[in-house]
Amino acid sequence: MAIDVGTQAPDFELKNQHGELVKLSGFRGEKNVVLLFYPFAFTGVCTGELCALRDELPQFVNDDVQLLAVSNDSPFSLRVFSEQENLEYPLLSDFWPHGAASRAYGVFDEEKGCAVRGTFIIDKEGVVRWTVVNGLPDARDLNDYAKALGAL
Repeated sequence: MAIDVGTQAPDFELKNQHGELVKLSGFRGEKNVVLLFYPFAFTGVCTGELCALRDELPQFVNDDVQLLAVSNDSPFSLRVFSEQENLEYPLLSDFWPHGAASRAYGVFDEEKGCAVRGTFIIDKEGVVRWTVVNGLPDARDLNDYAKALGAL
């Protein structure tokens, strides 16, 4: 069960596709965060979602907002994926301990060993203000993220 709107977002520290540590609380007081969990790099629906975000990036990475995309892939896989698809925002690896951040947000599918499609809009104080969780085959609508950000 995904965490509820109005709760404090669980903090985490994960490596991005360049091996750099990214800590969610590092954005506190500075930026709202679009935290997007996705199952696996190089898969059709995931690639489509992440490329759609790439194509609308100024809405999701700017002075007020930071996009963080999290999967259970290794940082090495994420680096190749980001280079192949020209993704210039942080792809975070929840590889080890396997799925710890995904579990903290209630979006880890134990049977499949990966995160489902969960998105959390987190305000500058670190509180979850909006969320949507879809099953593995169901793409999300990034226009919903933009509306949720506009409501902050």
